[in-house]
Amino acid sequence: MGFSRDELLAYTGATVPDLLGPDCRLLISGINPGLWTAATGAHFARPGNRFYPALYAAGITDHVIDASKGMQDADAAALVAAGIGITNVVPRATAKASDLTRRELIDGGRELIRTVHRVRPRVLAVLGITAYRDAFGRRAAQTGEQDEMIGDAWVWVLPNPSGLNAHETVESLAIAYRAAADAASVPDLRRRR
Repeated sequence: MGFSRDELLAYTGATVPDLLGPDCRLLISGINPGLWTAATGAHFARPGNRFYPALYAAGITDHVIDASKGMQDADAAALVAAGIGITNVVPRATAKASDLTRRELIDGGRELIRTVHRVRPRVLAVLGITAYRDAFGRRAAQTGEQDEMIGDAWVWVLPNPSGLNAHETVESLAIAYRAAADAASVPDLRRRR
């Protein structure tokens, strides 16, 4: 499945439904959907995004999910069964995260807090330090576990898996994602391989 530039641009402003289940232990929040994600309706769907390879390398999934053509029902069910939920700080799809306004990030942070209170995960993991700082007004925040909770959820800030975050690798992302998964009591499937 491929899209022309014009086809992708037609998805500007579209939203993608959250992936949430009844026993969400680790709620992962991207910054906002990219246009490929909006076009397919699957989170982190852009080919080359390192999110799903990092989840696999971290033992969070038992295979690398390919969401580039949309999320397969079995893959969505496996994420939910593992206690993984996926949402975004800002629901509006853009060509790049820098197209978001600071006001959108602040409003999105408030909405994310409401989602955390509703879903009640053990850990909220926000993927992207700059977005976290803007959305939550934590200018000095660093990646890793934060010294705050939202409701009963510990807050973690993890590296963004976008290819634009070039200094991160699948391996470094996996280490960070595994640490948050451990804090959320998500089983390590590497032990079963």
